[in-house]
Amino acid sequence: QVRVVESGGGSVQAGGSLTLSCEASGSISTINTMGWYRQAPEKERELVAQSSSGGSIYYADSVKGRFTISRGDAKTTVYLQMNSLKPEDTAVYYCNYLTYSVDTWGQGTQVTVSS
Repeated sequence: QVRVVESGGGSVQAGGSLTLSCEASGSISTINTMGWYRQAPEKERELVAQSSSGGSIYYADSVKGRFTISRGDAKTTVYLQMNSLKPEDTAVYYCNYLTYSVDTWGQGTQVTVSS
């Protein structure tokens, strides 16, 4: 069993910054991919950023240059530094832990950006 827990959401004004944190625990493999997805009201969940334990990184075009994903040394944590936030970044942000046999989601953390 793998458990994923996010933290760090909140409310900020446009142009502000937030950092999200996520920790995976339980039967963890250090060979994994961890990433951040978001879902705004009445929209589908979308991939925001993703990082593999091998070093591959992906960013959605909408966040490139503003968001930075990073991993902890133990490869069980992932962070999302979000700068220059925009109202359209408002969503519930979900952390995902993925291996060849496990696909686990956190409960989500709300990010609200006001104009």
